Amino acid sequence: MALQIKRAKMGICVVASNAIGWAMVLIGLGSAAQAETWDVVLPIFEERCVACHSGEFAPLALRLETYEFLMSGSENGAVVLPSDAAGSPLIARVEGRAEPRMPLDGPPFLDEAQIALLRGWVDAGAPGPSKPTELPLATEDPLADGIVTYPEVRRIFGQRCIECHSDNGKYETPPEALRLDTLADILRGGDRIAVIPGNPVASEVMRRVRGLSDPRMPLDGPPWLEETDIALLEAWIEGGARDAEGTPAPIPVGGRVRLRGTLSAPNAVDGAVFATHAGTEIRDAVQQGDRVELRARIAADGTLVAERLRAR
Repeated sequence: MALQIKRAKMGICVVASNAIGWAMVLIGLGSAAQAETWDVVLPIFEERCVACHSGEFAPLALRLETYEFLMSGSENGAVVLPSDAAGSPLIARVEGRAEPRMPLDGPPFLDEAQIALLRGWVDAGAPGPSKPTELPLATEDPLADGIVTYPEVRRIFGQRCIECHSDNGKYETPPEALRLDTLADILRGGDRIAVIPGNPVASEVMRRVRGLSDPRMPLDGPPWLEETDIALLEAWIEGGARDAEGTPAPIPVGGRVRLRGTLSAPNAVDGAVFATHAGTEIRDAVQQGDRVELRARIAADGTLVAERLRAR
């Protein structure tokens, strides 16, 4: 009797072990199947890629808003080679095996789990959605409600600026130490403050994209920014350079600025008004209409206090 009970218990253990084993296999197959679908990898592109790689000015004409755009590749050819993740340029970029590493605003770059999902999808043949993706016919006007937030201007920086102005860009270091790949970097500025919340006319970013200061930006222009994008940037800065939640950025009190342009009034450079004080150094007998260089500090209300004014 004891022997029969022992054998029965062993049989139960074997059955249970087999059941657990098959369950693990099925779970593994389910995970693999999930990783091989377009719907699983699409959020990665939406969250980390399309801010730059979308629309007319997508870098290298590589658009990633839809499966169809992705599979059409870039100016250099295909970026996804179905069933060959190791040989796909897209995977090489996100893994850092090719330069520049993507996303260009990293670090942080994609995590290991996200990269594994992309690799699994490509190795599974890079299957597409069940039906072609349709882009919306029209987008909401970001100026309609009078409040512009950072997500609404991020595309402009991503498509036309961070190729140079990021640690992961085409230069060893960003020009003038100015990074433009995150909101914090934009507000921090570089050698000088580039965005003064509430004061777009004195903000170097606006002066460069309008061509008031040299060199005009983006450096690869023309084409320059479209007027609609310039107006959007201006409204964003005028409204306080708000973050995604709509909170205005703090004024960088004491921050340094340098304006090179035309003295449009006795106390203004291209319309950017400045105040002088007893310690302001005026090196030359400048007159209205002269080309000048103004070095100033930012006051608590976002206006400029001149430190030095000279002819240029």
